[in-house]
Amino acid sequence: MWQSSPPGSIYDYIKVASFSLSADGLIDQWSLRAEQLFGVRAQDAVGKDPIEAFVPAELRDLGHRKVAEILDGKEWTGVVPFRLAADGSLDGVAEVYVMPTETERGERAAVCIVVDVRALRRIETDLAASQAIFGQSPFGFLLFGTDLKVQRANRRFAAVFGGVADDHRGRTVHDYLPRQEADRMAAALQRVLATGEAVTEMQIVGPAPGSTERRHWSINLYRVHSGSGHPVGVAGLGIDVTRRQAAAREAAHARRNLALLNEAGSRIGNSLDLETTARQLLDVAVPVFCDLASVDLYQGLLDGDEAPPGLVDGSAELRRVAFSSAVSDAPLDEEDPVAVGAVHRYAFNSPCARALRTARPVTIPGDEGSLVRSTLAVPMVAHDTVVGLVRFSRAKGSEPFGERDRSLAVELAARAAVCIDNARLYRREHERALILQRSLLPPGDPEAAGLDIACRYLPGNAATEVGGDWFDVIELPGHRTALVVGDVMGRGLRAAVAMGELRTAVRTLALLDLEPAEVLSALDEVARGLGTPWGTGAQRGDAGGASGGTQQATRAARQPRDADPSEVYLATCVYAVYDPVTRRCTFANAGHLPPVLVEPDESALLLDVPPGMPLGVGGEPFEEVEVELPEEALLALYTDGLVESRDHPLDEGLDAFRAALTLPARPLEDVCDHVLGTLDTRHGEDDIALLMARVRGLPADAVGDWTLPREPRSVGRAREYTRTQLTSWDLDPLVDTTELLVSELVTNALRYGEGDIRLRLLLDRTLVCEVWDAGLVQPRRRRARDTDEGGRGLQLVGLLSAAWGSRRTPRGKTVWFELPLPDGGSTAEPSVDALLSMF
Repeated sequence: MWQSSPPGSIYDYIKVASFSLSADGLIDQWSLRAEQLFGVRAQDAVGKDPIEAFVPAELRDLGHRKVAEILDGKEWTGVVPFRLAADGSLDGVAEVYVMPTETERGERAAVCIVVDVRALRRIETDLAASQAIFGQSPFGFLLFGTDLKVQRANRRFAAVFGGVADDHRGRTVHDYLPRQEADRMAAALQRVLATGEAVTEMQIVGPAPGSTERRHWSINLYRVHSGSGHPVGVAGLGIDVTRRQAAAREAAHARRNLALLNEAGSRIGNSLDLETTARQLLDVAVPVFCDLASVDLYQGLLDGDEAPPGLVDGSAELRRVAFSSAVSDAPLDEEDPVAVGAVHRYAFNSPCARALRTARPVTIPGDEGSLVRSTLAVPMVAHDTVVGLVRFSRAKGSEPFGERDRSLAVELAARAAVCIDNARLYRREHERALILQRSLLPPGDPEAAGLDIACRYLPGNAATEVGGDWFDVIELPGHRTALVVGDVMGRGLRAAVAMGELRTAVRTLALLDLEPAEVLSALDEVARGLGTPWGTGAQRGDAGGASGGTQQATRAARQPRDADPSEVYLATCVYAVYDPVTRRCTFANAGHLPPVLVEPDESALLLDVPPGMPLGVGGEPFEEVEVELPEEALLALYTDGLVESRDHPLDEGLDAFRAALTLPARPLEDVCDHVLGTLDTRHGEDDIALLMARVRGLPADAVGDWTLPREPRSVGRAREYTRTQLTSWDLDPLVDTTELLVSELVTNALRYGEGDIRLRLLLDRTLVCEVWDAGLVQPRRRRARDTDEGGRGLQLVGLLSAAWGSRRTPRGKTVWFELPLPDGGSTAEPSVDALLSMF
């Protein structure tokens, strides 16, 4: 049975040629393969001597002898160099097999079989390379036939999939891979065989035989052709990239973690609010890191406790401050959901309590049938203190938490914990600063006799809401009022503390009823003492001694040599005392901006009050200016933050301020709001304090004023004037007490004073009685002996009055007492024990 050799047989690669020699040694037949091998056509070769045509000249003698031997009937095989007929150059080497033969006439001839030695060597090399690939390659190698069955496998492939290489002949990809992956591989093989387009880096996943471990292979496929170019199959090269895949996953996780930490660093902690910081943490973690998360903080921490309670057993009260879910708002605590804002506890034996106790993360596996697959309970630790707990959870379908995730969760929780602890510290310091600031400022609605008051304070430091500006409204004896506005240079808590000391000093000095210039002089000494270390106060007490020289020279002279310049306090202040009876206001200024006065139907004007030196400089006395304020006039005291900024000069700010006060008839609160809303204050650069007062004055019928001669009968007249005046004011319940106390003060003025005596009664929110004389000796309260007949008058005044005191005047002194107005009931009488205590 005859069977033709299919295309791609070995003869396609070897290319065997043939020709024959006649009895005379000439070529009489020349095959087509000979034409291809030697590059000579048959018509050019037939009839020629092959030795002369193809053998080099130096080998022709040997060639003729060999041909003669062949024609004598001897076979010969050898290697013969040949050259092309076209150019005569040496071209190659041919292996020749010569077989003697006879012609039809009985003549001796020869048939020559010729093979190109180069083709043989190429085949040997290809076979060696093929054997190296299949036998020595560290990668799995398969050769599929056109039927997509394995024709050959190498040892590496067999080592992975079992058996020896020959055992895999005839198998298909379905014998090695899961169905889905096998179908995908078979489709790729069919496509490569049909189109000739190679497939590179095709990823295949599946377990090796006898193992459940998932392996990853990278497959490269290309079509194999025969020598004639006809497809004969598909070659496949498989590389196990399981470790590479694992490394890639690790790198991807590392990149994700770094990106997550980078995002956490940029997004967490932008706010100093506890709840906002907790929400920022969850915004970063959900859904990139987990599916559900919550943040619980110790309730004691939120309440401002120094150290959160319960850190030992982990069962203290916590408040849920934030929750986030990427799973349809599913609750994190499925059995007992905790709402945001709710206060709760973790059971002592729970994993969350254990995490809080140990300050280490705890992994909690999900229950069977639960939405949550895995949970990480991570304590939030800042500065070795646990401030709360963050819980990260992954739902069913997500990969459970691993060790790498634990490290990332701890890092996220730690970053948020530091920010939350900073926010806690800020909140605590902020509250303390606010308490300090509010304690140093007057109440929201200060009251004064004969004045309507409105005020505003805006700190320049928005972070702490404290600053060095201050204002004050101080009630003085005789229904007078001291109005104060000051500005400590600098800002923040340090300036606020200095401001508090100066404000306290102002109040103390004001209660001594000193003149405004005297108050500022004493306050200047206090300001210079603020920046002086202990034991360097020898230079105090000569505030008025320096006259002349520059401000810098004065400061250098007054400042101790070892004082830190950063601790030197400078301040400006304007101090005004208003008398509602006379509507006169006395001003003294220490380097502050001048007050603004708006009279009815007039433009606002700056009062000409000598500015003087700032407090803390010293060396110059302060001057006073007395101004009579019209009824319904508007007086404004302020700090430079209202009228000065880096964008415009002071003069422009003052002009704008005066223009904003052109409607003084409006309510004072509206005027304050209008001023702050109109001026370009650039709030945040400096503190702003604004104190405004509308002049009312005491009506004439609210004042009783009499001058008494220096004689004993004046005591009775004083009692009579008092009784008549109180009756006209419908203050009958106060008549007896007031008569008694007036008689005591007038008697003291007759006994110890000088000159005429002046009695004045003032009615406003309280009743004030003043007794004036020209004596300089101040009254002194003392305890009388049992045998003394007098000396109990001032004790009686102190016992029966709400307040009493004395102050110096330009021409003597004034002794006064104050009584509260009756509220419709009888006034409380002193007890017998209180009266007997004077004896």
